[in-house]
This record gives sequence, structure tokens and C-alpha cells, in this order.
Amino acid sequence: MRALRTAFWGIVAICLVILGLANRGMVTLRVLPEGLSGLFGVSPDIDMPLYAVILIGVALGLMIGFLWEWLREHRHRAEARKRAREVNRLEREVDRLRHEKHEGQDEVLALVDRPATPARA
Repeated sequence: MRALRTAFWGIVAICLVILGLANRGMVTLRVLPEGLSGLFGVSPDIDMPLYAVILIGVALGLMIGFLWEWLREHRHRAEARKRAREVNRLEREVDRLRHEKHEGQDEVLALVDRPATPARA
């Protein structure tokens, strides 16, 4: 599996290098269209290679997508935390009740009565 992952990222890196070599031409990025920049008297322009514009656009898109998904799943994470707290509380209560039930009895009988704890992932 590790070799497959390394091969995948190697192919991605080769594709990015090829993309960069094929799109080395400079482009001008303008914040405002020419009509509006004349109206405001400000025209912030940036000259960058085309591959940088493409890669920055992809990176921004990924960041926005990850943020959107994280915000969308907030409700599910909060519910999972709430359920985990409830499970912990109930396990403590069961242990307390089991201890009270076997108080004063033989320890071997208490161990036999205790269920096996499942392995946690």
C-alpha cells in the first residue's frame, strides 16, 4: 500500500512539473476591470506565470472545499462527542452498580459475573 501511495504522489508531482513547464508564460492578473479601475483611479495588477495562477486557483478551491465540508460536518462531530460522553457516563455507572452489587462477596464470583470487555478500535 505504501508503494502504491508513493507511486500515486510521484505521478502527481510529474504532472505538476509538466504543467509548470508547459505554462511558463507570464500573465497579468487585474483586480478590477479596466473601466472600473479608471473610475476608481486604482489598478492593482500582478504579473505571474500561468502555472502559478493555475496552482494557486486549485489550492484555493481545495481550501474552500475543505472548510465548507468541515463546517457542514460540525453537527455530526458534535453529536458524536455528545454520544461518546453519554457512553462514558453509562459505563462508569454500570461499573459503580456492579461494584455495589458484589460488595462483600467473594472476588472470584465478582470476576465471573463481570462481562468480557470488547477490544476497542
